[in-house]
Amino acid sequence: MAARIDLTDHFLIAMPAMEDPCFAKSLVYIAEHSDQGALGVIVNRPIDMTLAALFERIELPFAAAEMANLPVFFGGPVQTDRGFVLHRPLGAWQLTLAVNAEIGLTTSRDVLQSVGQAGHPGDLVVTLGYSGWASGQLEHEISQNAWLTVPADPRILFELPYEERLPSALELLGIDLANLAGQAGHA
Repeated sequence: MAARIDLTDHFLIAMPAMEDPCFAKSLVYIAEHSDQGALGVIVNRPIDMTLAALFERIELPFAAAEMANLPVFFGGPVQTDRGFVLHRPLGAWQLTLAVNAEIGLTTSRDVLQSVGQAGHPGDLVVTLGYSGWASGQLEHEISQNAWLTVPADPRILFELPYEERLPSALELLGIDLANLAGQAGHA
């Protein structure tokens, strides 16, 4: 039996040949990976909505003016009507998946209320929807050269503009996006 890989707290980098339009040119942060499957959010595909507009849509007060123009992201094709907040620090919210000691993925409104009122947590990526894989599905896609993987760097998630996240994740592997071939070869 092959050893199971655990890609929790890793980036998935879509290969150029990725045919699924939901994932083409995407950088996915994996928040959970187990023998049950995997869950993550796309962190580099903004939708046409700011954080302030999202708060208005869900009728939550928003006083964090410095965060008003932050983009909301397409997190993936599952539950696109539901918000997911990837954040640092972990905090103590009602429905949080602790990815590691610093980073959490929260789906409860209390984290958004805190963001709207006090601007905390300050390091965050807000998505609508998530990306999910059934047991063994992600491993199969990786074996088919659909994804590259690399341990995640929180600096890329929370400190870089979204346009720089994919090329910066590739740099962790020593790869330039321009040199990434669209086809996999076999010797």
